[in-house]
Amino acid sequence: MHTESCDAIIIGAGAAGLMTALTAGQKGVRVAVIDHNEQPGRKILISGGGRCNFTHMDTTADHFKSANPRFAKSALSRYRPQDFVAMVNRHKIAWHEKTPGQLFCSGSANEILGMLLAECEAAHVALHTGETITDVTHNTGFRVTTTRRIFEAPNLVIATGGLSIPKIGASSFAFDLARYFNIPVIPTAPGLVPLRFDGEDYEWIRSLAGTSLVVEAKSGRKSFTDSMIFTHRGLSGPAILQISSWLSPDAPLQLNLLPKCSAFDALREARKQRPKAGGAAILNGLLPERLARTLAPSLFGTTEAANWSDRILRSADTALHQMQITPTDTEGYIKAEVTTGGIDTKALSSRSMEVNAIPGLHIVGEAVDVTGWLGGFNFQWAWASGHAAGTAIAEKKS
Repeated sequence: MHTESCDAIIIGAGAAGLMTALTAGQKGVRVAVIDHNEQPGRKILISGGGRCNFTHMDTTADHFKSANPRFAKSALSRYRPQDFVAMVNRHKIAWHEKTPGQLFCSGSANEILGMLLAECEAAHVALHTGETITDVTHNTGFRVTTTRRIFEAPNLVIATGGLSIPKIGASSFAFDLARYFNIPVIPTAPGLVPLRFDGEDYEWIRSLAGTSLVVEAKSGRKSFTDSMIFTHRGLSGPAILQISSWLSPDAPLQLNLLPKCSAFDALREARKQRPKAGGAAILNGLLPERLARTLAPSLFGTTEAANWSDRILRSADTALHQMQITPTDTEGYIKAEVTTGGIDTKALSSRSMEVNAIPGLHIVGEAVDVTGWLGGFNFQWAWASGHAAGTAIAEKKS
């Protein structure tokens, strides 16, 4: 088995790894990228329904969950969404803004991956796919052994992501290696993931599969207002995916089913305007029909609107604005878009993504305890953290 020497070894050919590689390579660093998948960038290809929601123009550190919320500021401030868009434009990739700030390819996610690979090729980055790593050691430098060869370099970048979506190759590699090097890891959990409910109490949730509406989903002090959809297993949709990253196990989820109006005022007006109407008919003007029919009996019984007291209306107002339900579980890493937790940022330099106690070892992307909101924020973190590491490695060489 032969040995190859270079300036930097990057493990992981995803968004953060490729960005690290092209950034360092363009500055004259000899880079080798290793990935156990035959195809690089598999998560890029499936993101955004195949169109890759590649950034969000309003990205700030406030859009991320981390034990150290300020950690992401440095990298994000030095590689902005505008910088990535400039590269996209240079490659003449058409894109569009789906919702304010949320950018997607107008064509295919293949174009974003193709752009990154083209940039790496132009920077003379050596890409080695389909190679399984069998050993990583550190002495004066780093030595990575794969099934085909040995790599040696003074710099090693871990860009293998988190545990989400194992069917495309996600693994615990980054966290296992961190523990090997005695780097602390914040406990991980599935993030941006649908919620599951079991038991007879939640038969009504499953009976509404396919029904959707805009809600405010809240846990503790965190809340998101967006669409929610009932599924055969529980709840999903953007509002649920967002709040799932903040929801603790066995903690209740609070739902405001009418975030844009006062249920009390609307029901009181309906009582006056439609005194002979039943609860389902009146709620149908406020909520999707199937949901209205499901909730009406518990809120109003069989009485007509004319017989609703203010006490009944206040009780209905609380139920509609402050519904509390406790998920049994999430759909897990199989359906999670990201991994919350990860490499403790206290162990890293926010400027270079380098491990403070191990010079030359850098960790980027999803493996780090920095988890973005839905909408392109996690890709922007991949670009920014990769750029920070790539730049820092190049500065050492110059």
